[in-house]
Amino acid sequence: MMFKINFEVIFGLWLRQVKRYYRSKSRFIAALGQPILFLVALSYGFGPVFQRAGGVNYLQFLVPGIMGMSILTTSLMMGIELIWDKQFGILKETLVAPVSRLEIMIGRTIGGATVGIIQGIIIFLISLIFGFRPIINYLWITPIFAIMTAFLFSAFGTLIATLLQDMQGFQLIMNFVIMPMVFLSGALFPLENLPKSIIAIIRINPLTYCVDGLRQSLTGIYHFGFLINFLILIPVTSILLIIGSRAFSRMQV
Repeated sequence: MMFKINFEVIFGLWLRQVKRYYRSKSRFIAALGQPILFLVALSYGFGPVFQRAGGVNYLQFLVPGIMGMSILTTSLMMGIELIWDKQFGILKETLVAPVSRLEIMIGRTIGGATVGIIQGIIIFLISLIFGFRPIINYLWITPIFAIMTAFLFSAFGTLIATLLQDMQGFQLIMNFVIMPMVFLSGALFPLENLPKSIIAIIRINPLTYCVDGLRQSLTGIYHFGFLINFLILIPVTSILLIIGSRAFSRMQV
């Protein structure tokens, strides 16, 4: 008997994630606070130093990195909702419904990715007010990298959430993961002339390729290029989605 995906179930779970995000004004403001702080403090604080050192306009360099950071943070933190649903029995009620766990996983992941993309779009619009000016040539590629980034880290957040039982543990792990990934991705500084040990860490960080793709599509500045970024991100995102789906299907509630 062929397995059929119920798209109404996926849409319902996606809509629930988006509505929870829209209705939680405090979470919405908090999620924007850190990226905007980085955008203002770093662009005005390090911008003149960056340009005197012979670099391009630092705001142009910084904005794609802040967008990647915002999508990463929001998509990862959607895993908290999974733990919340586990603790309060909502997930158990969902799992006993006549739908497959794969459909539940897909719906939640797409919902988390959508919220991450919305955050990235908002940061992009805010950056225009500060004076950021994207190039037009490759602007159409930007949504592709934003979507891949959101799906990658939404799947990763779901994977971590399936292995944990309390929100405090999830938040500690995410704080331990997020900042090193951001600082070791080229989001805030160029990758040229760094020590080899740091470059090795940067190369195994998936956010590096997300930021590089966003930066090239928005500003034309890049380190690896579109081809390498796609060749890294497509299999990594696929693997995380598969592992996350398997972990979710075996999760004990």
